Amino acid sequence: MLVRPTHKHGLKAEMNVVPYIDVMLVLLVIFMVTAPMLVQGVQIELPKVAAEALPAPGEQRIVTLSVKDDGSFYWNLGSEVDIESQTDSAPSKEAMREKIAAIVAANPQTQVYVRADQHADYASVVAGIAELQRGGISRLGLITEAP
Repeated sequence: MLVRPTHKHGLKAEMNVVPYIDVMLVLLVIFMVTAPMLVQGVQIELPKVAAEALPAPGEQRIVTLSVKDDGSFYWNLGSEVDIESQTDSAPSKEAMREKIAAIVAANPQTQVYVRADQHADYASVVAGIAELQRGGISRLGLITEAP
């Protein structure tokens, strides 16, 4: 005859979570140490003035620079923002800088607006803006279109 041993306490069917808490705390410390190293960016200086309305047509000269998806540039020179017309074009950023710098040198109050094709490479747009800055152009704005 088999006799079952009697236990004072029944079997415990619960999980020991202490090792999981230890692992979680180690991962937390690792993420806290590495997170500041992952943050990278470019320092920019944002304007500290309130936005102003665009001047009425005829008050100033405006260059509307467009960046195509292949990285080439074309622009329109006029008294208002015009995205339909094309005054001149340039196959490279250096040629664009020389031509637009000449336009701005003739009239220092010329405002330059940059617009880019949605499929244009971000690097092409930033390189174009950098070339404009190298050309001495400081009055620069960006154009976006509503979806």
